[in-house]
Amino acid sequence: MISVTRLNGTHFYVNAELIKFVEATPDSVITLVDGSKLVVREAPAAIAQAVIDYRRQVAGERLALQGDKG
Repeated sequence: MISVTRLNGTHFYVNAELIKFVEATPDSVITLVDGSKLVVREAPAAIAQAVIDYRRQVAGERLALQGDKG
């Protein structure tokens, strides 16, 4: 999950695995795999970095779990 902010200032979380793409129109619009769209304050580059950070964290946790099994 990544944290984002609606235009009205409320924060919420988005499942990073469900993000299809992000665009600036000029507001940032996150399109999910089901076609729904979310308009947020964060810049597309910041959203992309949050997704990268999330995936690195998940991969690190998977590696740690695999190490515990061995």
